[in-house]
Amino acid sequence: MPAAGLTKAAVELAPGVHWVGALDPHLRNFDIILKTANGTSYNAYVVRGEHGVAVIDTVKESFADTFFERLESVARYDEITTIVLNHLEPDHSGALPELLKRAPQAKVYLSSRAQMMLKALLKPSGEKPPEYIPVTTDDTVNLGGRTLRFLHTPYLHWPDTQCTYLVEDGLLFTGDIFGCHFCDARLFNDTVGDFRFSFEYYYAHIMRPFREYVLDAIALIEPLDINLIAPAHGPILRHQPRDYVHRYRELATPRLFNEAKSEKTLVVFYISAYGNTRRMAEALAAGAESMGGVRVSLYDLEGGESGIFTDLIEEADGLAFGSPTINADAVKPIWDVLSSLTTVNVKGKLGAAFGSYGWSGEAVRLIEDRLRGLKLRVPLEGLRIKLVPDDRELSQCRELGEQLACHLTGRAAPREIEFSQLQATPA
Repeated sequence: MPAAGLTKAAVELAPGVHWVGALDPHLRNFDIILKTANGTSYNAYVVRGEHGVAVIDTVKESFADTFFERLESVARYDEITTIVLNHLEPDHSGALPELLKRAPQAKVYLSSRAQMMLKALLKPSGEKPPEYIPVTTDDTVNLGGRTLRFLHTPYLHWPDTQCTYLVEDGLLFTGDIFGCHFCDARLFNDTVGDFRFSFEYYYAHIMRPFREYVLDAIALIEPLDINLIAPAHGPILRHQPRDYVHRYRELATPRLFNEAKSEKTLVVFYISAYGNTRRMAEALAAGAESMGGVRVSLYDLEGGESGIFTDLIEEADGLAFGSPTINADAVKPIWDVLSSLTTVNVKGKLGAAFGSYGWSGEAVRLIEDRLRGLKLRVPLEGLRIKLVPDDRELSQCRELGEQLACHLTGRAAPREIEFSQLQATPA
């Protein structure tokens, strides 16, 4: 019954703590890149203390009416002293401008990185701007008998993200972390349908590129006494909430075991129409391995789908891509793998490109541009060879492999720049 029971009543999580979010069961794409077969929810929460009421996050603007109706069922606007913004993406802050009009006395608490985003969100309108207070780990707000404690958890998945812990009740409001796009009016993880796929799909596409930050957040969260996890999307985790923390640690921990941990790893992907780019790839791989200290893996993309290489790419130190030029472009399997790199953290990895061509040879330059756009290091000029590589050209491929190995192992000679080659900058 994912879309059944779409009432506009607030849902109690604990005495004085309510869900006042919105359900969007018919959404099928989120932020263009995510498929949402079950729709999603925009979760917002209200916490009542003896001295005031806190609202934690809001909803997408188009669902504001439902949010306010639920909010009004459990609190008056003049009771609201605190607004917490765990994340300022529009699906969580869409109702904020109107909420500030209705509760102008409320103070806004957000991470220090969120301040500029808040100013952009609340464009000058002639009205008095809200009082906002930047917070970080272990800063607190006393609501009277209830304490909100903040955890600085950046890049999950924006720089502004944080978590908020209701100390006395053991409730953790997590923003996007531990969330998923899964709409079910039954709300709680022990009553909704099976959402395991959505949970892991969400992690893979939203959190995986920031796994180092995930592990930092987990280190803050694991010591807490947690009775319930309240994310910004998807089911509220009241049954065995710590299992989801453990699962995030598993997902963020490297999966592949490198038997020779002292070695660097270079993965060479290629596809070849007539065997010419394949011969280049094999020569490059042989050159890299000949230098020692580098383990090379060679993959022909004609025999595999791009998605299966994600773990391999995530653990590799260097990536080389070989493609022929067809219709003035690299071929689709190469672009498919390059597109998959957005789901992992490849910043700072070594990158290189090579390929054979018949007429114009644009593929190598296009691949290099994409690698740089993904923040890989591309210190060596890509190698283009016309048609069938001869022995001299295959030697160049081996040399490229040797140079890549030197860069991976820290043996590359420092670049020397002749000052006479530098152009003076006009005053």
